Amino acid sequence: MALSRRAFGLGLLAAAAAGTGGYVTLKDRPEFRGYLGNRTHLFGFIGGEKQAFLADPDVAHALGGYGLELDARVAGSVEMVREPALLTQKPQFLWPSSSIMVDLARKSGVAIRNDQVVLNSPIVVYTWGPVVEGLKKSGLVTVSAKGGYNQLDLKALLDAILASKNWSDLGISELYGRARIVSTDPNRSNSGFMFAGLVLSLMSGDVATQELLAQHGEQAKSIFRSMGLKSSSSGKLFDQYIAGGLGAEPMAVGYENQLVEWALADPARWQRVQAGAGAKPEILYPRPTVYSAHPLIVVDPTVDPLLEALTSPKLQELAWSKHGFRGPLGTVAAGSDTIAGVRPAEIEAVLPMPSADVMLSLLSQLEV
Repeated sequence: MALSRRAFGLGLLAAAAAGTGGYVTLKDRPEFRGYLGNRTHLFGFIGGEKQAFLADPDVAHALGGYGLELDARVAGSVEMVREPALLTQKPQFLWPSSSIMVDLARKSGVAIRNDQVVLNSPIVVYTWGPVVEGLKKSGLVTVSAKGGYNQLDLKALLDAILASKNWSDLGISELYGRARIVSTDPNRSNSGFMFAGLVLSLMSGDVATQELLAQHGEQAKSIFRSMGLKSSSSGKLFDQYIAGGLGAEPMAVGYENQLVEWALADPARWQRVQAGAGAKPEILYPRPTVYSAHPLIVVDPTVDPLLEALTSPKLQELAWSKHGFRGPLGTVAAGSDTIAGVRPAEIEAVLPMPSADVMLSLLSQLEV
């Protein structure tokens, strides 16, 4: 049956109205802006531990909904806020792995428009099953009554390292030579930077100040000197830990999310590792530890939508469920899955970091 001109016209009008209404709806929903054809290209530097998160197709798709495409280049957190070679490239955003980096960026002359913590991950010590069992026998590792996770008496371990104790003195017969722990270079990478602040505070018996640094800086320096060659990247150190095994990297400092992300990336591989006869990867939570907050530093106003996107429920859920990052307050969603006893819902003992001025003074000592 042929349509009358009036019916055809009414149909066009209705279609136009529906299309206009759909456009208005999409325009008013920030997560759908990208579907209107608008694209904003942003350039900045990120910590290496977030590389897999931003490379995740689900994350890229979600950011695309906001109309965002990122040229996110990996750099050490300390480097990205201090090195002229990086800052002169005029990054529109910086995404380091510690809130202190915001202060260091300001001291470097970065014109910060805004900053907000987007993700969180506590500093942990990666090790292997035999080390955990030995340290339990010697009393350096206990199981948290509240969360059921392994807690490390880091101060006692550091004292043992300073006293040149052997692994056998700590109950670990599988390893030879002196006990040691390794982190990244604190002058380049954030996990080493955070660990340096934690070490200094533990040596000081309180959150370190300039006065306490003068008293205990040499002890912290000795701990880092005993590590030998240090990696410039948390991601590289974690890869060395996984590839090298018990003999190569008995204890390595990193972020909680790294092993979680590794396990989630290939569940079948994780199951094989757990079922295998060899030494198994383990996480020790220092008591106390420090939280590595990941603030997005906005330099250019075009980055504001990125901050909005990264704090959205969708991106936060992806950060936790696929990459092991906690939310801005360090908490996890109720009922969240755990992985072989890893990633407890709450960390019981957390210490604040020393101030930026104290950390700068410490870094200058650790460069020598």
